[in-house]
Amino acid sequence: MALLPILCYPDPRLHKVARPVAAVQPRHRTLIADMLETMYDANGIGLAATQVDVHERLIVIDASEARDQPLVLINPEIVWLSPERQRQDEGCLSVPGIYDGVERAVAVRVQALDGDGRTRTIEAEGLLAVCVQHEMDHLLGKVFVEYLSPLKRNRIKTKMLKAARDARESAH
Repeated sequence: MALLPILCYPDPRLHKVARPVAAVQPRHRTLIADMLETMYDANGIGLAATQVDVHERLIVIDASEARDQPLVLINPEIVWLSPERQRQDEGCLSVPGIYDGVERAVAVRVQALDGDGRTRTIEAEGLLAVCVQHEMDHLLGKVFVEYLSPLKRNRIKTKMLKAARDARESAH
């Protein structure tokens, strides 16, 4: 297992649309293990392959309190969204330190393949439902800050670019 570098907003690679996984291969199992290790190491609850510069429809999630219930969704498709919506603060491993309100469906039903290539249907509500929707957005090339006003988005972009510049300068 290996820690993978996480792309940071506004990296243009975060806007690539992920392609479907044709068949679950051994390399996907390695990627899943690496993504889970990366997500846990970064203290996240979800990570999309897009965020580690792999543009395939694969996400890992663990929204459990004990951090011991990893969920793997390959080629996820939302088959039902609750009509009830709720606004909650979200954060993202690709936008570290930034949290803001996003409105999403309270519950979802998702069909996907698991890490062994078996079809599963997941019912999610609350934090897990938010996380599923957030990570699936990444597969479409969308980062949560795109739900915010242009003013907020530009402030975040400026802050992220400055942080990246400061990190490069302090590395020299």
